[in-house]
Amino acid sequence: MDLSPLPLTSVVGAFLLAFPALFSIVNPVGAALTFHQVTEGRSDRHILAWRIALFALFILLGSLLLGGYILNFFGVSMGALRVAGGLVVAIRAWGLLMQPEANESRKADAAAPAELQDDVAFFPLTMPFTTGPGAISVAIALASQRPSDGDGVISFFIGVSLAAVLVALAVGVSYRWSYKVLALLGRSGARVLSRLVAFLLLCVGVQIISSGLESLVPTYLNALT
Repeated sequence: MDLSPLPLTSVVGAFLLAFPALFSIVNPVGAALTFHQVTEGRSDRHILAWRIALFALFILLGSLLLGGYILNFFGVSMGALRVAGGLVVAIRAWGLLMQPEANESRKADAAAPAELQDDVAFFPLTMPFTTGPGAISVAIALASQRPSDGDGVISFFIGVSLAAVLVALAVGVSYRWSYKVLALLGRSGARVLSRLVAFLLLCVGVQIISSGLESLVPTYLNALT
């Protein structure tokens, strides 16, 4: 059994790929402002923050670790998964970049029932407010970047899992101290930050599309010759 250390560069590379993408689509800083609004007056706000962070971590890890394999089970090739996933990520990023107000409005509508319910940690404050379909689709797209086999697969999943943990921690911290986020940034500052991280997400989407085309194009060219 080979007990040699895992390639550090692979772990770091996977982390640097996943963290900006997950952070920008979850946007814990911007979401903290809406969280503060819909939970105002609740005595369990601090407990809610960490419960939401834990639930968000489970959703992200499940999507990262299982999403790609589930799609492969249904016959979706790795190249097609990467191109489709990259397109989803790029389209999401473009919307966040050009119309952050629309994204804020959708998130506010998703979180609105929290003002009227008692048990709101999972629904609606985790799903769909914090880690909704957009975050899940981005996580699955990231999973498509995994190596085909070998130790690289382990290194990749360690890197993306660390990214998911850090994003979930950012959710807990931002929600727990949402009043400080509101005082420090306000809506305008949150939108500026959202645009910056959305541009990073757009770059990640283009990178995923590029890697998918690299595997698909030679296959089709070989079929034609």
